[in-house]
Amino acid sequence: MITPRKSTARIDIERYDAETSRTRRDMVAVEEPMEIRLSVPGQGEHTVAVTMRTPGNDFELAAGFLFSEGLIASRADVADLRYCDVDPQEYNVVTVQLRPGVPFDPESLTRNFYTTSSCGVCGKASLEAVEIKGCAPLPDGELLLDPSAIRAMPGGLRERQTVFERTGGLHAASLFDGAGKPGSLREDVGRHNAVDKVIGEAFLEGRLPLADQALAVSGRASFEILQKVLSAGIPAVVAVGAPSSLAVDLARQFNITLIGFTKPEGFNVYTGARRVG
Repeated sequence: MITPRKSTARIDIERYDAETSRTRRDMVAVEEPMEIRLSVPGQGEHTVAVTMRTPGNDFELAAGFLFSEGLIASRADVADLRYCDVDPQEYNVVTVQLRPGVPFDPESLTRNFYTTSSCGVCGKASLEAVEIKGCAPLPDGELLLDPSAIRAMPGGLRERQTVFERTGGLHAASLFDGAGKPGSLREDVGRHNAVDKVIGEAFLEGRLPLADQALAVSGRASFEILQKVLSAGIPAVVAVGAPSSLAVDLARQFNITLIGFTKPEGFNVYTGARRVG
């Protein structure tokens, strides 16, 4: 019988205060590797990526990763998602099985997809990598973000982060509409994993593109996150932290509204100010 992985673990620590110390129990966020495999009819299984993640919503993570990397295009491509049920890999290997007839080029897996919980996919270094995938600038659409809703998004993230509340060790990503109404939220030790989980849920439910939603993230806005947002058709990113220069470049080139340093007192708009008002 497969034992589900937990997102938190209890450990013994030594707590030091000004004049005393004591042993007590503390809760930390779990970080474990997850291998993503792609099963292609007639071609067997291919290991696509190994990512360090917080267990939970693993199918969404696998689907979101494969979609944002351009390896699957629609929910109809996927015949099945399953865990490996052989100890000791149980629940740490997810296989995504393609339907017969879905085109697959093994050469697309020649790049090293090893990822960490902090940096995203290693080797992503240029806007050309996104352009090659055939992405186009997002249309202006109808999303209009209320400034007061933007200022409230960091608080909206924190108050819904149930695992962070117990551990203090997880990032979060959440969808919001223009008025600040929250949608799906996912937590993970990796900020890019949290984004993949949100996108993966929408992918599996057939709700992409998310043209009327903004994505709020608890940390910084990296190139990797902007690339995933572009793939999902999300027109705006609201980050608690700073954006990177490459993230700003990507947002500007592909018509994504990018907001950073978001606090109750205010925020910075780096690109796409026309969606704020």
